[in-house]
Amino acid sequence: MLVQLPYLLVMVGVLVAALLVMFDRWRRGSFVFGAALLVGAVLRAFIPSSQAGLLQVRGKTFDVTVMATVGGVMLWLAASIDSLGTD
Repeated sequence: MLVQLPYLLVMVGVLVAALLVMFDRWRRGSFVFGAALLVGAVLRAFIPSSQAGLLQVRGKTFDVTVMATVGGVMLWLAASIDSLGTD
């Protein structure tokens, strides 16, 4: 069970992001989603593969690169797009 703890941490962030988007807080939800992916990238980078659980999809380099790139793009989009009166 402890081996899945990093995955559960990331998924809690994704769930919080989805709830924020459902309640019309799309910018906050996008920010939380990007932050959750960056946390996943950091966890995957520093936790041994034997303890990465479901965060391990491919090789460590691939996993970290993809999660960090998508997380960074999500944070950039959340910060740069005009909110048009919404959050």
